[in-house]
Amino acid sequence: MGEQRQDKNPMSKIRILDLKEVPEGKAKRVEVGSLRIAVTRIGDELYAVGDMCTHANYALSEGPVDTDDITIECWKHGAQFCLETGEPISLPATRAVPTYQIESDDQSVYVLLPDKGQI
Repeated sequence: MGEQRQDKNPMSKIRILDLKEVPEGKAKRVEVGSLRIAVTRIGDELYAVGDMCTHANYALSEGPVDTDDITIECWKHGAQFCLETGEPISLPATRAVPTYQIESDDQSVYVLLPDKGQI
């Protein structure tokens, strides 16, 4: 008999919006508890990052998305972040924004968050 493996980091799957509401090449802000998340779509890929620039706390969802470089730019001071990793690509930001795992089906988009009440 095999051992049952327990996931050390249980996740909750939370529906955040309709798939048709996710803009192509633009970001949309969603709020899950106290989290503010910028969600965008480039082709068939969905991306979710923290919506606040780590340089000066401006909403990244209000800035442009570069579909070629897969980045989002803060509209205020021009800091760019990689949508895949959250890492800053340009100054003045030097700290990464959080990234979130998301999934979709034919109709909805979901974010996966830790179960430990960290929302």
